[in-house]
This record gives sequence, C-alpha cells and structure tokens, in this order.
Amino acid sequence: MSDSEHRGSGLNEIQWQQLMALTTSLNPAQTTWVSGFFAGLDYAARADLVPGGCPVLAAPISDPPTASSTRTVTILYGTETGNSAALAATLTDQAKARGLSVTMHDMAVYKCRQLKDEQDLVIIASTYGEGDPPQSAAGFFEFIEGHKAPKLPNLRFAVLALGDSTYEYFCEAGKRLDRRFEELGAQRLKPRLDCDVDYDEPAAAWIAEIAASLDNRRSHTGASTNPAQPVSSAQAQVAVFDKRNLFPATIIENIVLTGRGSSKETRHVELSLEGSGLSYEPGDALGFMPSNDPSTVDAVLTALDLAPSTPVKTKGGSTALGDTLRSGLEITTLTPRFLDHWARISDADALVRLTQADHASERASFIRNHHIIDVIRQFPVNRVDAETFVAGLRPLQPRLYSIASSLAVAPDEVHLTVSTVRYDLHGEPRLGVASGHLATHGELDGLLPVYIQKNPHFRLPADDVPIIMIGAGTGVAPYRAFMQEREARGASGQSWLFLGERNFRTDFLYQTEWQTLIKDGILTRMDVAFSRDRHADGEARIYVQHRLKEHARDVFAWLEEGAHLYVCGDAARLAPDVHLTLAAIVAEEGGIGAAAAEDYLQRLQRDGRYQRDVY
Repeated sequence: MSDSEHRGSGLNEIQWQQLMALTTSLNPAQTTWVSGFFAGLDYAARADLVPGGCPVLAAPISDPPTASSTRTVTILYGTETGNSAALAATLTDQAKARGLSVTMHDMAVYKCRQLKDEQDLVIIASTYGEGDPPQSAAGFFEFIEGHKAPKLPNLRFAVLALGDSTYEYFCEAGKRLDRRFEELGAQRLKPRLDCDVDYDEPAAAWIAEIAASLDNRRSHTGASTNPAQPVSSAQAQVAVFDKRNLFPATIIENIVLTGRGSSKETRHVELSLEGSGLSYEPGDALGFMPSNDPSTVDAVLTALDLAPSTPVKTKGGSTALGDTLRSGLEITTLTPRFLDHWARISDADALVRLTQADHASERASFIRNHHIIDVIRQFPVNRVDAETFVAGLRPLQPRLYSIASSLAVAPDEVHLTVSTVRYDLHGEPRLGVASGHLATHGELDGLLPVYIQKNPHFRLPADDVPIIMIGAGTGVAPYRAFMQEREARGASGQSWLFLGERNFRTDFLYQTEWQTLIKDGILTRMDVAFSRDRHADGEARIYVQHRLKEHARDVFAWLEEGAHLYVCGDAARLAPDVHLTLAAIVAEEGGIGAAAAEDYLQRLQRDGRYQRDVY
C-alpha cells in the first residue's frame, strides 16, 4: 500500500503498523477467519445506524419484521478425531460475530426430535473407515436414515464432509447426509464440499462463504439483527500450541517393550511437555508430525533423477526439494490425487484406466498395494521437473496415538505405546512413516513436534463407577492412563481389564505394572489372551472375545450394576468381534433376543457407557 493509500485508510501510523504486524503473521485460513470477523463487526455497526436496529436491506419500516422471521442457525458435527468439532467451532464463532442466532451440537448428544423445528442447519461430518460415520454419530445416522426421520420442507442445509481420499468411499458419511436431507425435502444453502486430509484452506473458505450466505439470507428476509457481541478475552485466547502450531517436545525415553524373539516391536515413548502449557485427560490422543525416512526420500529423488537441492515453491517460500520431501509432503501413501496426476504425466494406459469411474474397485485395490515410489518406478517418465512432481502430493499430516499416561502421575510428560509398522511390499522392506520415525530417529533429547487431540467420547466415569476395559496390542495404552488416574484420585470403583497380545513371554505389555495394580487393589480383575501361544490341547487361537465369553455371567452382572465399557484397538477385527460377543452375552445372560440385545448395547452407547477408541 502506498503512503497515500495508508493515509486514505483512516488509520494512524500506530494502527497501521499493528495491522501490518498482524497480517504478516497469519496463515491463509486465519486471514479468512479474521476477514469474516471484521465483516461481521462492520455489518453490525451499520445495522445500528438504521432505525429499529434493522439492517439496510431489511423490510420497509411500514412492514417491520416479526420474531418469527428471525432464522436460527444450528451447527451439527460428527467427529472421530476432533477435526469436525474444531471446524464447527470456527463456523460458530464467525456466525456469532455476524450477529446470527447460532447453536452448536455434537451429533452424539443432539436430540434428533428437534430436527423438525430447525431452520438453517450446517453439518460438518467426518468419515470413519470405509464410508462409516464417526462412532459417536451412529445414533444420529440411524435416525436420519430411518423411517422415523421427519419431512423437512422448511429446512435449509449445507454439508461439509471430511475424509481421506485413500479410502474407496471418500467422504461417504457426508455424502449420505447430503443425499438424505435432499430426500427429506430440505433445500441446500450451498453445495456440499468434500475435503481430503489437507482440508484447512478449502474448509476455511467454505466456512467463510456459508457464514456470509446465512447473513445475507437473514438480511433479505427482514430478520432482526443482534449486534455482534465483543469477543471476550477467554474466547479470543487461542492455545499457543495446537495442530497448526506444534510444540517441540523433547524425547526423554524410547525403549522397546517387547522381548527378544517377539514377532513384533512395540515401543514405550516418553515426551516432556514442560513449558508448553499443554494439558490432557486420560482418553485423549497425542498428535505428532513425523518426518519421512531419508531412504524413502533418496529413492524418490533417484527414481526422478532430481537433485535434493532443486528449489521448489511452497507456502513458506522457496525451499530445497529434499527438505520439502522429508518434512513437508506425503511421499509414501499413494492417493487418488497422485494417481490421477501421474496418469496425466505418464499417459500410461494402465493408470489412465484406473482413473475411470467404472474401475473404482480396481483403483482402490491398486492404491492399497502400491506406494508412490512403486508408481514412479513402474510407470517412468523421461523427465519431470520438481514443481510438476510435488503438485500431485498432499501435505504430510500428523499422526495420532492414544495417550498412555496421566498428568496426575507424570506431570509435564506424555507417554505413548507405539507398535513399529514393518512389512514387505514388492520385494522390499517398508516402514510406517510415524512408527518408523520413532524407531529409527527417535533419539533421546531429540525433538518431536506435538499437539493434544481431545477425545470427549472416551472418558472415565465417576470414581465410584465400575469399568470394564477391553484392548489388544497397543490398545492397552489408554487403560494405563485410566489406572494411573484412578490410583492418583483414590477411586473406589472396581476395574476389570481384558488384555490381548501375541505371546505371553515376549509381548505382555506393562506386565509388572498391571501386577502391581492388582496387588494394590487398584485393578480388580485381569484376564489375558495370548493368541499365538501353543496350547497343550491343540485348541484354536485365543482372543479377548473368548475370555469375555468365558466370563459372560460376570460381565453381564457388571453391566447390570452400571459398569462403563471400553474397547480400544483394531477397528477391522477386534471391535466388531468384541461387539458380536457382547451382544451374544447380553442375549444369553439377559434371556432376550438378538434384536433386543443389540438395542441394549445401543442404549449403553447413547448413555456414554459403551465407548470405543478404535483405529
């Protein structure tokens, strides 16, 4: 801005310097939010200049608006890892800044009968696994897709869908809601937006647009305006360290828990949070940003015949290609975006075929069984420049791990239980990005960029309430935190742990800790299942669901006495197998049919007594 433009702005020199200092510190998403915030303040200020507090575009004074003309905005979110909740909060803030009447609800607790009375509804929903809704939102989906859902001809709605394009049913939960609300007669405020894991900028733009759209529609209907309320200091305060501004935590412990001869490697990692101001509760997760393995970076550069020093443009300016591939971009997981991108560059018939709509299943299978380096090698291009290559990559994303500690026992620390992912693919050993980072580069006193991800749907009950904890492998992590917390609080409620792993001798994670907890009366009962131990009678492998069945009468009795039930571990096998076993236990011990047993478990879920943290 020139000096004359500066003077014409009406800002004095100090204000101008403050404005410039602020704008240069913001990322694009924050800039969008701030612009919407000030637009709302301006809108409210202009509304105050009109008699009666009505906006300039309101109905004539001879036909004043009635209370019924004020449309309310409801924001619903369904979340698995907290991303949808965070976006819903951003939209809520922007709507309030514009003076809109807005409420925000988690689908897990929303009263579905209120739907028929809603006016403007904005839904932000993530997709879990292969097209499923978040577990906490299952009840809402069951209602809205069932025969009890009301017709909604007076409702206006919009859907923001979050997902991961590496899954075949990308953003399917949001798509299901979008289709269903249309079927029920609701009218779209704005077309649905489907976002991949790098959702920040498109979601921020969509949120700003929907907030402005709601504001404009409200104005044209003659709705009365509530002046934007000043943001309180508590509301304005943003956490110093969060997903967009990670804290560099120091690694203070990184040891292998599994014994010699184990078929897997599981690590216990401790990080210092001293000076971060970060806090967490048992049940929360830690997100950390890994770096790509140097050998993977070298393999990609070699296959492309590109030098690591080659400059490439990034949001932060120009950086060396090698640095960008190591810490800025996803270079392992094959995504539909990169597949489409490389199909255009290479013009390879096999890849072009996979991009066609009628080959969706074949494409999904190909993506599961190939990495980016495999595609580059199998479908080489004579020459591709660095800018063209990185255009097909998505940003490297943080990984989430259940926290295995309590701040009550380990102040200023956070502990993780991490299984190192190692496997062979196309004749080469491969390593998980995040777990491999900890296994090969997690040196003591090294730094790991982290943030806390809240998980309100996996929480301890009151201290006197009994709990049943079911987990396998690293799924025991949050239960270690639960027990530490209960011991520190002197909780009186009984606790029962069902723990599964491969071998007793090499894989009994935190064995001495559990045994001490039992000896001290903190952990009431523990039943273990080691699936790969040999059995004298030649019986089949034993899993946690078999131990549950063995103690069916006691499990049901605990549930009848008010116990809270927790499941943590593998989503593909453990969670569904345990659920089926629990349903069978309830049916047998309760003397009811299969449908009634399923209703029993769903009631536990609705009441927050059956919680799952599965991945």
